[in-house]
Amino acid sequence: MLKKIKTLLDRACGALSALALFAIMVLTLLDVGGRKLLNASVPGSLELTELLMVVVIFAAMPLVSLHGEHVVFDSLDPLLERWVRRAQGLVVEVTCAGVLGAVSWLMWDKANQLAEYGDTTAQLGIPQGPFVHAMSVLLATTALVHLLLLFSPTAHHHPGVAEEALP
Repeated sequence: MLKKIKTLLDRACGALSALALFAIMVLTLLDVGGRKLLNASVPGSLELTELLMVVVIFAAMPLVSLHGEHVVFDSLDPLLERWVRRAQGLVVEVTCAGVLGAVSWLMWDKANQLAEYGDTTAQLGIPQGPFVHAMSVLLATTALVHLLLLFSPTAHHHPGVAEEALP
């Protein structure tokens, strides 16, 4: 069951992040090509790039946590007993889940405010609320990933966890 959830998250978030990154590449190609060849850039390309970067970054966050690829300070790990490192990992996962969940909740509130006020981007008038809602959902997903890692930790950061446990 946990492996299926990890696989689903891996595919969904990976596809979302990859599609947004591909859209940035196409947009950049069209913008630069239009500027150089036609002397006209894509209107609002900077805004679109910013919004797509939000998607790339926030869709990748659950993946980074799922695969244990975040920055880790582990210089003292060889000095600690295995059970201490495992307990430390559990505390870190719970703390990360709590902080990410709290930030997600705050962002959801902010997204509701943006939607209520009708805030849009300056040039293209794209509503900002849906993007902040998506950021909130992806942060909540990352928080859930950290809770999932309590039961199925990554081998990368937890001693005694076999590599086969990864999706």
